[in-house]
Amino acid sequence: MKKPILVLCVDRDNDLFEKAKVTGPLIGRERNLEGATALSLADPEDPDSNAIFYAVKLLDQMRKEGNAAEVVTLTGDKNLGYKADRNVSSQLDRVVEELNPTSCILVSDGASDEELVPIIKSRIKIDSSKIVYIKQAQELEKTYFVILEKLKDPYFARIIIGIPAVLILLFSLASYFKLGFEPVGIIIGLFLLFRISNMDDAISSVIRDFRFSFERSTWISYLGALSIFCIGLLVGYQTFQNSRALDLSGDKIVAMVIGSVIWIFFVGAILLMIGKSIDAVLEKKRYSITRYMTYTVAAFLATLVVYVGCMWIANTSQPYVDFGMFLGTIAIALVLGYFASWTIDWYRRQVLVEMKIEGKEVISENGTYLGKVVGVDARKGKLIIQTIFDKKFMMPISSVNSVEESVVLKATE
Repeated sequence: MKKPILVLCVDRDNDLFEKAKVTGPLIGRERNLEGATALSLADPEDPDSNAIFYAVKLLDQMRKEGNAAEVVTLTGDKNLGYKADRNVSSQLDRVVEELNPTSCILVSDGASDEELVPIIKSRIKIDSSKIVYIKQAQELEKTYFVILEKLKDPYFARIIIGIPAVLILLFSLASYFKLGFEPVGIIIGLFLLFRISNMDDAISSVIRDFRFSFERSTWISYLGALSIFCIGLLVGYQTFQNSRALDLSGDKIVAMVIGSVIWIFFVGAILLMIGKSIDAVLEKKRYSITRYMTYTVAAFLATLVVYVGCMWIANTSQPYVDFGMFLGTIAIALVLGYFASWTIDWYRRQVLVEMKIEGKEVISENGTYLGKVVGVDARKGKLIIQTIFDKKFMMPISSVNSVEESVVLKATE
């Protein structure tokens, strides 16, 4: 078989999966047309669909001229940067290995895809490149409507409106309660650390996982949890007022407030986990229960360590806590965490074996299609996955994030 020329299109920010739930890579004319059509229906203004349609058109022209050609669309990650480039590189390696193309023609929408050119050149020769522009009016007044349209996107809205709003709110609260600006700096610093480590995305995904509905009997547990959280806020405010009356230092006030509410919040979190576990049982999503078990254990251990740490900082009443006791609590939490992780992992293996997931499609969290499950090795704790090129590889069971219509694996760094 003659080696083909690749018509290569790249969706670096993975709009195909984020907007249309289409997993990459897209290989072949039909698969690309299906993906571009789905993306156009999900967001008619997205330029990636136009780039894919152009790539298919170019493929047809090349084949009409008698050239051996194939069209492929690679997908990255919504966060761009390293994760997106790593996903594109991984998919391109698989495509080059299996199709063994002579060269490629790069089709791009021009939205930062040029940064991928060195990565692509390191793996395959680029004969030509084409940037597909959407024809739009250039008048200045049109910019106003473009900005308004962008603000409808939650990502841009959080940056342009959300961040200033949060800063104004924090500074106003700090001024009203006469706390100074130090607490605001602490909150902003913690947020930036969460953002750098992508913990904010993990927290957001957990929050989005809680769907409230009066049609579910578990709405009672959600309302109960909300009530407990409100009680926790009230207790925290009362503790804050009492601490100020005692003329304590700022660090002791913060420690006492956190220590007074953290177990209350933990009880609320447990109610949420119970509600989600019941939902999972009713929806026959037994595997999801293992995730809620992990959340519960993590919440308990974190609550324990933070509570003892707050008592060590405050130390305003008996029983007094010294630094050695705080370190001992951390050591105990580590041991309990390891044992709990091992137990949950063992239970997760048993659940996957009983679910009989052979034949289900496997995708990553960012929407990359990996293959199909052809077996589960419970003894080794491995999933056996077969790719679209009939090659088999193994992934640890611990990497499974959810099991529904397809098996979703956690994105690995």
